[in-house]
Amino acid sequence: MNHNLFDWDFENIRHIAQHDVLPEEAEEALMGITVDVSNDDDSPEERQSELGATKAGRILHVTTTMRRGRLRVVTAFEPNARIKRYYLVSRGR
Repeated sequence: MNHNLFDWDFENIRHIAQHDVLPEEAEEALMGITVDVSNDDDSPEERQSELGATKAGRILHVTTTMRRGRLRVVTAFEPNARIKRYYLVSRGR
C-alpha cells in the first residue's frame, strides 16, 4: 500500500473488504486511466468517484476524498455489468 499518497486505516480497509476489494486493488484502479462517474451528493466533504481497472483487469468503482493531504478511499466495489461496459466503451474498448 502507498501510505504517502493514500490514507488507510482499519475502518476504510474493513469497509472495502466487505466488498471483496483489497487496498492494493483500489490503488491500482486509481493509478491507471480512470473514468469520472462523480455525481452531486449530500456529503459534507467533497468526494470523487471513478471507474478504473486493476493490473489483473478487474474493473472497480472507487470513491475518494482528500484527508490530511492524502487520498482516502471511502468505498470501492465491483460495479454491475452495465457500468463495466460503460467503462470499457469510454476507454475505447
